[in-house]
Amino acid sequence: MSENRTILCASSKYEEKYYLNPEFDGLPDSIKDELQAMCVLFTEDIGGILTMEYDEEANLQFVTMADQGDLLYDDIGCALKIKQLQRTKQELLESLELYYRVFFLGEPLDAE
Repeated sequence: MSENRTILCASSKYEEKYYLNPEFDGLPDSIKDELQAMCVLFTEDIGGILTMEYDEEANLQFVTMADQGDLLYDDIGCALKIKQLQRTKQELLESLELYYRVFFLGEPLDAE
């Protein structure tokens, strides 16, 4: 994992915990709730650990990992679930990328 990444949130099936980076406490509660539900349901279905991270270009990435020897982790389901979330939550994910660019990177808000 690159040191230039910023973690938005994470969920672990192993520890049954959810984490929201405190730097994102300014997000509306409804968005924070939606992120939590999305991440926790993902790890409940797939297993392992899911982190949502901003890469160097401020793109929001789904990063998953599993303990070596975790036979319950669903590799195939993982890729399918990520594609499904990217499709069904496209507006949310794009809004989170814009939020990061404007409030964290200080990019101007372009009128489209």
